[in-house]
Amino acid sequence: MTVRRDALATALARSRTTAFTTAFTTALTTALAEAWALVAPVDCAGCGAHDRVLCTLCAAGLRAHLQCADLQSADLQAAAGDPVRVPLVAALAYEGVVRSVMLAYKNEGRTELARSLAAPLDAAVTAVWNGSDAELLIPVPGSRSGTARRGFGPVALVARRAGLVLTPALRTVGTGPEQKSLTLEQRRAAGAGQLHTPKSGSERWQVRALVRGRRVVLVDDVVTSGATLRAAVRALHAAGAKVVGCAAIAATPRRQGVSSIPWQFIADDMSGAGDNDARERYREGKEA
Repeated sequence: MTVRRDALATALARSRTTAFTTAFTTALTTALAEAWALVAPVDCAGCGAHDRVLCTLCAAGLRAHLQCADLQSADLQAAAGDPVRVPLVAALAYEGVVRSVMLAYKNEGRTELARSLAAPLDAAVTAVWNGSDAELLIPVPGSRSGTARRGFGPVALVARRAGLVLTPALRTVGTGPEQKSLTLEQRRAAGAGQLHTPKSGSERWQVRALVRGRRVVLVDDVVTSGATLRAAVRALHAAGAKVVGCAAIAATPRRQGVSSIPWQFIADDMSGAGDNDARERYREGKEA
């Protein structure tokens, strides 16, 4: 009986110590966050809550929910004459909290958010990379004006936070309208080389010779129509590389019309035509 009582007393003491440590750590973290907020006031990038870079609820909204698609490029013919299909995986839907966080990160210089976006990017890259025999992870560079305005490369910074090693093999050349200023049809035309601006087709980037004969994975921040990725695939193939996959932090769901990318959720075996019907069915099922 004495042994049991001693064991019980020891276990109780440990439990109290653990509880105290947890409570102390939580209190200390909160106190430090509040103290730092006095020095450098900040709001949650997702919902605007005070004194938090990212609140608990919004942080949960950045958990990866992988969706995949085939990025088809009809102007690149495979040996059998069929369009080249490149696997594409995005970790998040570019809406709600995700959109707010990405805009704060890219347009407001909130570089501290790169750490929160690292896990989703790593999940997307891992899904594409595994089993592909890829050798290089190549970032899709933004426009020169965007890079100059921000002072950093959004994809490169998130990748570093994720511990990913990038090979900058594409360099932006020329000038012209940024992709975000183009309509969906203009993006498709640019991706097919039909929109004659200095930033369409192979004129958009210079490719380093080191890619020749290498299997590569492209990585981007946000996918909308896929025009940018298709142009990058064309440029790399023309330089002798083999693009075996593409990964992105987020992808834009289109609520009207048909997207050029038919997404399917990984592990849910659920596909949609890009008009968000499948996504809404998923949400209804989760809430039921």
